[in-house]
Amino acid sequence: MTDAGRRIVSGDLRALARAATWIENRSPEAEPLLRELFPHTGRALILGVTGPPGAGKSTLCDQLARLIRGEGKTVGVIAVDPSSPYSGGAVLGDRIRMQEHHADPGVFIRSMATRGWLGGLARATTEMTMLLDAAGRDVVLVETVGVGQDEVEIARLAHVTLVVLTPGAGDDVQTLKAGIMEIAQVFVINKSDLPGADKLQREIHAAMGLAHGPEIEIVNTVALEGKGVSDVLAAARRAEPRGRDAERSAEIWAARLREMLRERLLDRFPAEDFLAAGREVASHQRDPYSILNDWLKR
Repeated sequence: MTDAGRRIVSGDLRALARAATWIENRSPEAEPLLRELFPHTGRALILGVTGPPGAGKSTLCDQLARLIRGEGKTVGVIAVDPSSPYSGGAVLGDRIRMQEHHADPGVFIRSMATRGWLGGLARATTEMTMLLDAAGRDVVLVETVGVGQDEVEIARLAHVTLVVLTPGAGDDVQTLKAGIMEIAQVFVINKSDLPGADKLQREIHAAMGLAHGPEIEIVNTVALEGKGVSDVLAAARRAEPRGRDAERSAEIWAARLREMLRERLLDRFPAEDFLAAGREVASHQRDPYSILNDWLKR
């Protein structure tokens, strides 16, 4: 094993931070390192935390990290932030509520930009979870941008997906229609001290009655006060065995491999090729199918 690999497996924070930068920047050092680290993965519990903006996802992650650290275990937090599809710039969340963890070597926090990718997940998020897993983090929390038709990609990454909702937000019913019943293992009704919490719980139960698959747990929390957070963690751990099911894991990796192959192919074609081909198709000089066939032959 290389020196970098040994240092990461031993939990060296400086080596971990450097490797995280390699992964996010798609540096040539990243892939060989991940190949080397892969045999050391598969131990961490990966929790996906998704939900509409303002639901309290960051606060819940903060409280979960505090609770897990209280058990003497280590935590990795990947906060995926939105970015402009044009400039690539991101509002990399200040994560003010998690600042108290900055001096704790047992909590490693990384903000990442989506850079225009659908699914609410950055392109390198899967690799980042592998890195934190290999570095010995007991739990990895992945907080996504928001929730909706394109945010369900978190289900391909996490062992357990927590969907955070709040009562009276006005979009709860729409959220339930957006494919969320298919990905949630635990529903978290945050700010449950507000009016409408019971109504939201009834709506979730009604939607669950129409859904198929394993039973989904519903947990009420007031994350800002730490109330109900231990119940969330307990529910996630009860759902973990389903998330580690061998057939499900195989299906998830099949989807990841398909996505990785797509990325590899796209990386081989510069943006200028797409623009030039787009002009040819737009002006009817060539049809799109011939162009694709030529590219595949190349």
